Amino acid sequence: MRFILFAPLLAAIPGLAYAGPLTFDAALERARAAAPSIKAKALGVDAARSARTAAGALPDPKLEVGVESFPISGPLAFEPNRDDFTMLRVGASQDVPNLAKRHAQQARADADIGAADADRAVEGRTVEVGTAIAWINLAYAERRLAALDDILTNLEGVVKTTVKGVASGTARPAQTLAGEQALAVLGDRRSELVSQVARAKAMLTRWTGEADPEIAGPMPELTVNAGALHAGLDGHPAIRLIDARQRQADADVTVADAGRRSDFGVNLGYQRRDPRFGDYVSAGVTVSLPFFTRRRQNGEIGDAQAKAGQVMAEREAARRAITADLESNLADHIMHHDQWMRARDTLQPLAEERVRLETASYAAGRATLIDIADAYAALADARLTTLDREAMVAADGARLTLTYRSNDQ
Repeated sequence: MRFILFAPLLAAIPGLAYAGPLTFDAALERARAAAPSIKAKALGVDAARSARTAAGALPDPKLEVGVESFPISGPLAFEPNRDDFTMLRVGASQDVPNLAKRHAQQARADADIGAADADRAVEGRTVEVGTAIAWINLAYAERRLAALDDILTNLEGVVKTTVKGVASGTARPAQTLAGEQALAVLGDRRSELVSQVARAKAMLTRWTGEADPEIAGPMPELTVNAGALHAGLDGHPAIRLIDARQRQADADVTVADAGRRSDFGVNLGYQRRDPRFGDYVSAGVTVSLPFFTRRRQNGEIGDAQAKAGQVMAEREAARRAITADLESNLADHIMHHDQWMRARDTLQPLAEERVRLETASYAAGRATLIDIADAYAALADARLTTLDREAMVAADGARLTLTYRSNDQ
């Protein structure tokens, strides 16, 4: 009875082990361990390794059972018991492909394992980048919401003082309307930010499996080293995957070339006749004769060689594309960083100073609530713009360092 009562709690323990705030590194670790797409690729690697055990093995032997020399015409037609030729045959045969072909098949299976493992690495990199961007987006979405809430709180305080001023006759009623209008506009922006937080949480849940993820810890320190990223492009998972496909194509060429060599086969048979006559045993060897290599094997070799050349050309095209993407992303990163510095060091301080000055002028009776509302709206724009640009810089850092990092790093 006690076990039954506590069974739901025990079943929930594995989930509880994953509950709690997520730091950046913890989110990446969680995604690597829980992403279904990575598990699917890992099963592909297991499948390739299982298939490797059969590569290069001899084909299954064949059992032969039949009747030989059964009379169907002449004076002994359909009377096998009256002649001494009809025999019941039982035999076995074994095909033996040439050794070069078997070794080539094993090399192809090894290449399949390498390709499956490289495919898993590509998916792992995709999951890492997606998780990092989702974590950063959620972190900054919450920061934007907190910043706007702070501005709304300050503006609401000013509007409340205006209401008191209208009651005492020191302020005009229209000023209250202007304050309420400004609060409504900022309220619309707040609704957008709440939606951004919800979307960012949904995306982080996609990668980590956490139902209601919470951000914890500082922002990651991701230093972008352009030289190291360029130097490690040949170790990029996408390039490694094409290299694995190249090994598969080369193995196919070897398999096709081995088809020009002869295969062998052995057979053994036992023929039983009428007890009045003696039985027979027969044995033989078969050898394939690849006489028409020009039409058959050479065509297969040419096809395999062309596909190998195709993969080589695709590798160069992929490397150029990745290099161009890296250069473009680095240029964007520099631009985003400059814009962030400009917003942080110039635009936001100016907006904060404007609010301070307008507030002082309002207190002295030289400014209206409309001026205060405009100043707070400008401050909201400046703070959110600064956070937007900082978020882009952080996302650039994650995307660059994780996307273009070599598997060897």
